[in-house]
Amino acid sequence: MGAVKICDNIYWVGVVDWDIRYFHGPAYSAHRGTTYNAFLIVDDKITLVDTVYTPFADEFIENIRQVVDPTKIDYVVVNHVEMDHSGSLPAIMELNPKAKVFCSKKGMEGLKKHYFAQWDFNVVKTGDRISLGENTLTFIEAPMLHWPDSMFTYIAEQSLLMPNDAFGQHLASSFIFDDQVDENILMEEAAKYYANILTPFSSLVLKKIDQITKMGIDIKMIAPSHGMIWRKNAAKIINAYIEWASGRAGKKAIIVYDTMWGSTEKMARAIGRGIADQGVEYKIFKLSKSDRNDIIKEIQDARAVVIGSPVINRGILSVLSPLLDDLKGLRPVNKVGVSFGSYGWSGGAVEAIQQGLKEAGIEVMEDGLAINWVPDGREIQACVELGNRIAQRIKE
Repeated sequence: MGAVKICDNIYWVGVVDWDIRYFHGPAYSAHRGTTYNAFLIVDDKITLVDTVYTPFADEFIENIRQVVDPTKIDYVVVNHVEMDHSGSLPAIMELNPKAKVFCSKKGMEGLKKHYFAQWDFNVVKTGDRISLGENTLTFIEAPMLHWPDSMFTYIAEQSLLMPNDAFGQHLASSFIFDDQVDENILMEEAAKYYANILTPFSSLVLKKIDQITKMGIDIKMIAPSHGMIWRKNAAKIINAYIEWASGRAGKKAIIVYDTMWGSTEKMARAIGRGIADQGVEYKIFKLSKSDRNDIIKEIQDARAVVIGSPVINRGILSVLSPLLDDLKGLRPVNKVGVSFGSYGWSGGAVEAIQQGLKEAGIEVMEDGLAINWVPDGREIQACVELGNRIAQRIKE
């Protein structure tokens, strides 16, 4: 794409990764690719904020070269150690061995352990400022959003916040601003990003937004390190984060199941019918045919999580285990859960799901529904009635 001016003397010099489909190893699906955003400030002190993933170092340096000689960089700010953001730092420092590196204390520790280099590290903390000439950088520590080293960089003169992994999305585009892409797709990817990465830190998200508000920081533009830059809808994404972090769930249920011979599937559909009969929305996902990260995004906006499996080896189908493991780690707030499933000569699946929901901090609203072999008409009606009760709980 090349360098793009985002405001006075500040340029996007990142790269677009059209091909990536999984992030954090196989942990996160990125159907629409991503970007690695980095920002160049041309001032008395030429400053680079963040770098890009290592394989894109040459393209990144060429983007810088479109604006300034890459060997003229004075300062490098590292908001986050993770290698999709710091991976090209060694290449930059090879060109600028005397450049000062600004990062948090944990950031310095992490960079030293990743790259084994003795650069000119300068540790900063919340409220520290450095003047670049016309622009001033203010640093805000943001530990566990989403690593211990994370921090934000703010430029008051531009009302610009560069928060690294906060407010991001995995979304590749031929453009870099929020108002240049489909807003529905943008918010969908922002919601998925939050649900799968930041949910465990929701209480910290609320505290950080409150801290920034109390600091009197005026934010007109947010430039995250993945996806689009928020120049039109900065307030919208901040309010969305408050809503997601607060667990303000929609009045709907998410039913996730898998099945061997169709019995658990019949139960899932009957439960859904019972929910809809009460005027409540539901979505249903067969996990072996669905993307787990997309399901987690849907769960974020739902009040009820309903999970079903037949019994195998006294437990659940293995395809369901990663979802329960994710929920245990993410610990979504303000959810109620129900388990269901079919069994043959022994049980165990419903109880295992129920235990998993509890370990995820999800309130189990009643004992799960287990049905032997194939559900008959009376048992299908029991599933419908379970759906009715789930809908009533959602309405509360």
